[in-house]
Amino acid sequence: MLTPLDFERIQESLRTPNGWIELSTIALCFAIAWAVDRRVHLTSRRESRVARLSAGSLNRLIFPLTALALLYVVRAVFRHWQVPAFFPIAFPLVVALALIRLSIYALRSVIGVHAASASERTLSFAIWGALLLYYVGVLPEIGQALDEARIPIGKGEVSVLDLGRDAIVIVVVIVLSLWASSLLEQRLLRVGHLDSNLRVVLAKVFRALLILVGVLVALSFVGFDLTVLSVFGGAVGVGIGLGLQKLASNYIAGFTILLDRSIRLGDMITVDSRTGTVSVVTSRYVVVRGLDGVEAIVPNETLVTTTVLNHSYTSKDVKLGIPVQISYDSDLELAMRLMTELAAKEPRVLQGALAPVVNVLQFGSDGINLELAVWINDPEKGQGNLKTALNIAIWKMFRDNDIRIPYTQREVRIIGGLPGDRPETPAPA
Repeated sequence: MLTPLDFERIQESLRTPNGWIELSTIALCFAIAWAVDRRVHLTSRRESRVARLSAGSLNRLIFPLTALALLYVVRAVFRHWQVPAFFPIAFPLVVALALIRLSIYALRSVIGVHAASASERTLSFAIWGALLLYYVGVLPEIGQALDEARIPIGKGEVSVLDLGRDAIVIVVVIVLSLWASSLLEQRLLRVGHLDSNLRVVLAKVFRALLILVGVLVALSFVGFDLTVLSVFGGAVGVGIGLGLQKLASNYIAGFTILLDRSIRLGDMITVDSRTGTVSVVTSRYVVVRGLDGVEAIVPNETLVTTTVLNHSYTSKDVKLGIPVQISYDSDLELAMRLMTELAAKEPRVLQGALAPVVNVLQFGSDGINLELAVWINDPEKGQGNLKTALNIAIWKMFRDNDIRIPYTQREVRIIGGLPGDRPETPAPA
């Protein structure tokens, strides 16, 4: 399909009406493809990233595929009375455009939109530059020069052209593997009837398998002896045993946590005196977002080897105890009833079997120690704010109902009186 440009033939075609008709027809094909691309836009009814990616990939190919189909039909008609002069130029342009769009789409899907900006420009310039060099007949000469340049590797020699071609193949296969694994991961995370931890595990496993298969296919395609990997695998095993113990243990602990479902996304846990909600679960660490907004990155090994308080393992119900002390001359039964009624009015406090209750803890030296026990099922909204609201309401209600909160008082008695109060002993005569 790709042929170097014959400038003499192009000049001769431009001097004839048939040449201008051919050039106008090619321009008309591009115009029709552009109009179709502007009017036809595929969308997906599903609100998922996978559906949007699939529709986006097809939308990017509408223009080049339409132009390519029209060019094939028109070229078949033109071959009946003349040899086309401009179609060998048009076909590579359309193919290069389709390749650039697909490559840019794959890069954005794998490494993100912002990170792929520089790579997109480099890739586009490389494809257009290679096409231009091939047109003018320079690219074959460059390829021949690179093929003649040899690099000694071990007992043999490898040409620079082979190294470059093999590197391109490996990169393309790895990018395609990452692209496919990303689509598969999004599809798995969209399955609602599977447990969230199981979906994460399957996504990570399939991603690793696809990347591994892609690398092996690329190496076998370029002629790499896969038996050499056995030695490399042994070296990696020794490295893990000596220097990568922590990293390997974190990965193994991560899969253990995901499989035994001891910690799930959205659980509220306490680990290393840090309480928060599990926002991210990966194969190496877990992100715990505290109630103050600070996110702690906890290694998976820590979650496996230490005691973790999971406040929502089987239920999200959490008990809050609010200690209160009243004086001995206050009405105890009235204070308990008022505290219970006050807590029942709070929207976050549960009712029914977990209704608020006031317990008498002990008779202290300064007053009677009480505890208001309430249950909530939304600990992620905070506990200190509810305790503050209940304490303020209790203080106002006690003040309105003449229930006193004692403070420490001490009574000191001096036996025998002060030294200045003692009678003076008369001196002997």
